[in-house]
Amino acid sequence: MKLFDRVINRLVTRGQLTIIYHDGRKVTAGTPDPAFPSLALKFRDARVPFDIMRDPRLGMAEAYIDGRVAIEGGGIMELVSLIRANNAWESGRSISDKGRLKRGFRAVRQSLWRANHRSRSKRNVAHHYDLSGALYALFLDRDRQYSCAYWPDADNEAGISLEQAQEDKKAHIAAKLLLKPGMKVLDIGCGWGGMALYLHRTCGVDVTGITLSEEQLKVARQRAADAGVSDHVRFELIDYRDMAGPFDRIVSVGMFEHVGTAHYRAFFNKCRQLLAPDGVMLIHTIGRVDGPGITDAFTQKYIFPGGYIPALSEMIGGSEGTRLMVTDVEVLRLHYGLTIREWYQRAMAHRADIIALYDERFFRLWTFYLAGAATVFEHGSMVNYQVQYVRDRRTLPITRDYMSDAESRLRAR
Repeated sequence: MKLFDRVINRLVTRGQLTIIYHDGRKVTAGTPDPAFPSLALKFRDARVPFDIMRDPRLGMAEAYIDGRVAIEGGGIMELVSLIRANNAWESGRSISDKGRLKRGFRAVRQSLWRANHRSRSKRNVAHHYDLSGALYALFLDRDRQYSCAYWPDADNEAGISLEQAQEDKKAHIAAKLLLKPGMKVLDIGCGWGGMALYLHRTCGVDVTGITLSEEQLKVARQRAADAGVSDHVRFELIDYRDMAGPFDRIVSVGMFEHVGTAHYRAFFNKCRQLLAPDGVMLIHTIGRVDGPGITDAFTQKYIFPGGYIPALSEMIGGSEGTRLMVTDVEVLRLHYGLTIREWYQRAMAHRADIIALYDERFFRLWTFYLAGAATVFEHGSMVNYQVQYVRDRRTLPITRDYMSDAESRLRAR
């Protein structure tokens, strides 16, 4: 516990965090700061500090999920924000200090897990995306966009609804695709169909959306049928590796995180094969700013088994040599933090509903996930990348003006 005291004192210097051990002993780290909360973390058994020291993210997560710790003065979002804000990526400080041997072992394990073979891909997707549709309806926007929204005016984001920010995200992406009526578009990892339906509705294109989630497929097909556009917006349960083209445009939002580094070259080769000679592709993915890494144990075990967040160097390295040309790269830094905080607030507002769907333990797991995800974009090493590719360098205008012009038209509709 003395070692744990020292770690907490190193992690929290602004704001106050009081640790209340199971025997009643208290240790307070940090100093009062109006910009930071004052919180207390109460351990309900003697094993909690040891579990956290052994694996900070997983140990803390499981202790919180199991109700072995209690937070006073705030919730899990406030606690994770306090610790992450005190150890922001820009400061060069690390929340966890793992030894080289432990890092090396995890890197080997991770490289094997990232393989993400076909037999595993569908099972990994089902683990997360085949949860009850009622759950996602409780915290996502009406269009069920389960990816980073776009906040054109972050200084005034309080005046923008999540629904509007997600509409603006779709316009932002559509503008980069330079769409024309009648084009054929492939949406890889189509989710519940919102992007595909939007592209058809606003740009007059025909879209084929593909997914490995049976639950998402049912919803997407029903939405297309309800809108009377099933002849123009089709959804299929199929692996991208089994698709046949050509397509004028390819869009993929929030799917690249599930490809697996071992398959990056195959993914980009397949996309080039699917893309028409004058085609354009836009990949929207969470990304690392610190170079290649490993997926933390909590995320791997409970949230996205088989998932991996790529560094930009890994993504670009995977496409080099495939004769796809990178024509535009945009880094969205704070947008996902704003998005996930909206999801967290909606989840908190629907606490009773989520517990009724699952149980109290699941609610704590889900809110821990959302709190960690929001703060890693606010203070940690995660961003969103939007990377545009073409097969022919002459396909697009030679300046970016067409993007802003198209986006303005789409947002004005």
